[in-house]
Amino acid sequence: MNEIFKSSSIKDPVRPNEVHLTDKGVSFKMKKLIGGTEQFVFYSDISGVEIDSGMFFATIRVIPRARPEIVIENFTKGDAQRIKALILERV
Repeated sequence: MNEIFKSSSIKDPVRPNEVHLTDKGVSFKMKKLIGGTEQFVFYSDISGVEIDSGMFFATIRVIPRARPEIVIENFTKGDAQRIKALILERV
């Protein structure tokens, strides 16, 4: 499995956040005006996934076991639900 999801270009057309689902884990790329951060979490280290839904967009919260939660914003509700389902299949 190798799927890539990008946040909505309506909310932030210049710097979309990305979620990369691979066979071993999940990579999160949060872009900022200058630079950004990338975090990788193995599926076995994930203890939960939460979605905060707004009117049109959703925020995904991934809760790893030994690290602070990872928050990635501005995904469509459908993409957020799909990401959550794919992660929980592997956990």
